[in-house]
Amino acid sequence: MIDLRSDTVTKPSVAMLENMFSAPVGDDVFGEDPTINELQEYSAQLFGKEAALFCASGTQTNQIAINVHVQPGAEVICHKESHVFKYEGGGIARNSGASIRTLEGDRGRLKAAAIEEWINNPEDVHFPLTQLVSIEDTSNRGGGAIYDFNDIKEIKEMCNRHNLPLHLDGARLMNALVENGIDYKEYAAQFDSISICLSKGLGAPVGSLLLGNSDFIKKARRVRKVFGGGMRQAGIIAAGGLYALKYNVEKLKEDHLKALQLEIALLECDWVDSVMPVETNIVVAILKDPTKRDLIISKLAEKDIKIMAFGPGMIRMVTHLDVSLNQIDEVCDSLKKI
Repeated sequence: MIDLRSDTVTKPSVAMLENMFSAPVGDDVFGEDPTINELQEYSAQLFGKEAALFCASGTQTNQIAINVHVQPGAEVICHKESHVFKYEGGGIARNSGASIRTLEGDRGRLKAAAIEEWINNPEDVHFPLTQLVSIEDTSNRGGGAIYDFNDIKEIKEMCNRHNLPLHLDGARLMNALVENGIDYKEYAAQFDSISICLSKGLGAPVGSLLLGNSDFIKKARRVRKVFGGGMRQAGIIAAGGLYALKYNVEKLKEDHLKALQLEIALLECDWVDSVMPVETNIVVAILKDPTKRDLIISKLAEKDIKIMAFGPGMIRMVTHLDVSLNQIDEVCDSLKKI
């Protein structure tokens, strides 16, 4: 089976498992799990942040961050295709009692001017207080699109003028950073909070990190507890994340090359109208005949190749470390034969 539905389907390598099985553990609610503490300290130093918090998932880190930044009745600004709005079960409303202002943008990316236009006047009682801007890099719905760093800096400057915090859903942030080569600390300095997923392209089985200053992470730890996210001897899973950060980041470049091969093959298929320009490990194809989407998926499934629907007339493939270059060649051959 060649599984290209998502980079979340990866399984831990033998080396990662060995690190997990041998990890020293303790009670993390008491702050006594040495492996979790090491992961948090390592990631905070890597990105030049004061502190980090290990959580179960990217949804949890995003929702905790939003809950810390935003009061009930306030408003969060994000792209209309962003994960925090579209794929987190209505969590902003349910967990934080906040409203959401969704904006249009290029492949999931926003510009400072477009955001500033929708910041509510804090003196007008008719509107909710704008209290947070959230962006996503890379953008999942944008086909793995990477933000222009200059755009991020302009968004940060605009947020500073309006005294607004800026949150990053960096579920696939490492995919962006291995491509653009921007210094981790310089990049992270633009954000008040950052969520990084360890269980996607990095290959860990479980977990995400939330980064920020010490005061923010102290508040986030309390929210994590309220959300039922306090874990005990979780160093066993944190060890997988620590291994992933130390040894799997550079492997993401290989995933991007695999994705480019898929893009080339898809563009040669007469049933494909277009492919979102591949920048990282996500490949999204738009079909000429939208009604044939499920048929395409089923024909690939017959050859033990799993892909997923990505909206009307759209299919998605995501490369990862558990799919080899030889398997990508096999997929490309199967695509051309449809």
